[in-house]
Amino acid sequence: MQRDELELNLPPAFEIGEKVRVRKLLKNDGTFPGKEVGQVLVNKGDIGYIASIGTYLQTSYIYAVHFLETGFVVGCMKKELESVEESHESNATHE
Repeated sequence: MQRDELELNLPPAFEIGEKVRVRKLLKNDGTFPGKEVGQVLVNKGDIGYIASIGTYLQTSYIYAVHFLETGFVVGCMKKELESVEESHESNATHE
């Protein structure tokens, strides 16, 4: 996607209920209540499920991901997530 292209012009990359993996360490940027700014919320590789889909600045989708192990629901951008099913399917084709 180019810088001037709006992500919202495309359908969401993930669906509600989809199992996803976090691609990087996510820390509180000040928007997660009850946790200090900079505190780790999600570790790279943690698995969660898309609970809802919202928008950010009328340009991008924000995916509310529910992490069952911690109970946290964290807002993530598309670039921070990958589908677990897609990863599993691609591994199965190479066996």
